[in-house]
Amino acid sequence: MHTPRTKSISTKVTEEEYAQFEALAGAQTISEWAREVLLRASKPSPSDQSIANREPLTSEDMQDMINRADASKLAKALDRLTTATTEPQAG
Repeated sequence: MHTPRTKSISTKVTEEEYAQFEALAGAQTISEWAREVLLRASKPSPSDQSIANREPLTSEDMQDMINRADASKLAKALDRLTTATTEPQAG
């Protein structure tokens, strides 16, 4: 059964930030992408839990950490590309 979404979260962003979010959202709407990002950020990953509890990491936990690092690198690269293509170049 589908629970209706009745609450809203809003924020203002710059043109550059909006362009970055558009690129990261891909085929999703920015709203749906942002919702997923917020939900993921609100739940610690199993690898984060393992580290916090001083438990050994499994190979799956390690792969999760690698995947998140790769995603972070991609986001930073997209941000730099967006900035490079939208800001005037010094002469």
